[in-house]
Amino acid sequence: MSAAAQQAPDTGPTVRVLLADDQHLVRTGFRVILEVEDDIEVVGEAADGERAVTMTRATRPDVVLMDVEMPGMDGLEATRQIVADGPGAPAVLILTTFDRDDYLFAALRAGASGFLLKNGTPEELIEAIRVLARGDGLLAPEITRRVISSFARPGDPSGTAHRGPDAEAALAELTPREREVLMLLAAGSSNAEIASAIHLGEATVKTHVSRVLAKLGLRDRVQAVVFAYENGVVRPGG
Repeated sequence: MSAAAQQAPDTGPTVRVLLADDQHLVRTGFRVILEVEDDIEVVGEAADGERAVTMTRATRPDVVLMDVEMPGMDGLEATRQIVADGPGAPAVLILTTFDRDDYLFAALRAGASGFLLKNGTPEELIEAIRVLARGDGLLAPEITRRVISSFARPGDPSGTAHRGPDAEAALAELTPREREVLMLLAAGSSNAEIASAIHLGEATVKTHVSRVLAKLGLRDRVQAVVFAYENGVVRPGG
C-alpha cells in the first residue's frame, strides 16, 4: 500500500471519483493509482465531455477528474455543464499535460475547483482528490501567482477591475472582518495563515470563510480568488 494510503483516515465516507479522459491507458493508470486507496472509489470512466456530463449526473461522484482536450465536447464545456447543476454538483479537478495559462484561467472560470498537471506525482493526485472532497479548492501557490499576474492589466495603473451591480451588492453584505478574510484568500493563504495574520483561531477562520463563500455565492476558495481579482477587491502588488 502506498504512503498516501497509509495516511488515509480509517473512518469516514468513501470519496467517489469519475475519470474523464479520451485516452484509455491514462484512465487505466489513474484507476490503478486511486483504487489502491482505501477511501477512494472510481465509479466510472468517460472518454469525452458529453459522456462525462451524462455519467456525472447518473453516478453523482464527489470529484470528477477532467481532461481538457477531448473529442466532441471538451473538458472545459463539460465542467461548465457539471457545475451549472448547482448545489450538490461534484468538484471538478482539471488534469492536463499542457502548462498553459489559457487552459488554467478557462478552467477556473468554468467553475473547476482545482487544476493539476499530469506530470505530478500519484501522491499529489490523491491528496488533491481528498482536498476537493472535503469542500476545499486546490490552488497551488504558483497558480495563485499566475492568477494575480493575469489581472495586472497593462494600461490600468490601479490594476483593479470594474464590478457589476451583482458583485457590488454581494460585497456590501460582507462584514469588515469577512472582507479581510476575502483579501487573504485572494493571496492564496491557508486557514492557518489567515488565523495567524488576523489573530483568530482556525475554527473561527473556517466559519468566516464559509460565510464569505455563501454571501458571494461561491463554491470554494478557488472561485474566491478569481472573484476578488475580477472585481477589484484586491489588486496585483497590493
